[in-house]
Amino acid sequence: MDVVRWLGAVQAQDFPAAKWALGLRMRAATDRAIEAAYNDGQILRTHLMRPTWHFVAPEDIRWLLELTAPRVNARAGPYFRKYELDTAVFKQSNKVLVKALQGGKHLTRAELRTALNKSGVAADDLIRLTHIMLRAELDGVVCSGPRRGKQFTYALIDERVPAAKALARDEALAKLTERYFKSHGPATIQDFVWWSGLTVSDAKRGVELIDRELRKELVDDKTYFLAHAKASTQSSVYTSHLLPAYDEYNVGYKHREAGLGPTVIVDGKAAGTWKSTADKQSVTIVVTPSRTLQKPETLAIVNAAERYAAFIGLPAHVHI
Repeated sequence: MDVVRWLGAVQAQDFPAAKWALGLRMRAATDRAIEAAYNDGQILRTHLMRPTWHFVAPEDIRWLLELTAPRVNARAGPYFRKYELDTAVFKQSNKVLVKALQGGKHLTRAELRTALNKSGVAADDLIRLTHIMLRAELDGVVCSGPRRGKQFTYALIDERVPAAKALARDEALAKLTERYFKSHGPATIQDFVWWSGLTVSDAKRGVELIDRELRKELVDDKTYFLAHAKASTQSSVYTSHLLPAYDEYNVGYKHREAGLGPTVIVDGKAAGTWKSTADKQSVTIVVTPSRTLQKPETLAIVNAAERYAAFIGLPAHVHI
């Protein structure tokens, strides 16, 4: 999906919120359409860059894992050792997972736990199982399969993703750096380090590789990088967005003053929080402003709430 590709990757441990994060950035989208794209494998969900789930485009998953998985493995190392997970165990567990999933099977974590236990890999401890599956994702063995009702499944990457030519490290580094600063800029080197999970030296190397494609701005003694300016399309009318939890607008930067929860944005600035409660008939959206709103701002927030309601396919009741 173009939005995922443009952003590079989208943090996705909160699955409904991550779907809305994509919908926000599309001209026309519904929760049902994004769910279908996920089930069809047009969007994959796996661990990379940081030790959490991300949405990623299928054609990007292999080179992103090659580039970022070593750092995630290093960060997970203390947990691997705590739960007695070493190279020999991971070799065995990955072999079991391949055998269980081959032939286009899509199995839940509970089903894979049973397969691991039967094969002699202790997996009853949920945290140990979590790290077994994490390592299988980082090793490029498994990724997301289609959902079975509300349950998540795993699939083999080799059966879910077409084979692709490996990228040289500098090529992958340049590609990720370009994706980040073009979709998240203006941002600093430190922001990129936080978001990508790469080292400072790798981040600086990435910026060096695409130097001609970026411009710099110095603000309060900090250097920000962004894509070269395009013609402005700014309108005099207030705009508002209801950001989901862990949206890239917040989580893509080291310093996140707006926080990581559902945030109301008005003209690019945080203006409060929101929450929704849905049943089969409608969705109630409650907005809690952090300051006094002008009438046009309130109208913009109502429009944003109605857009969210349309995304999930329910009539809205908005309370500010």
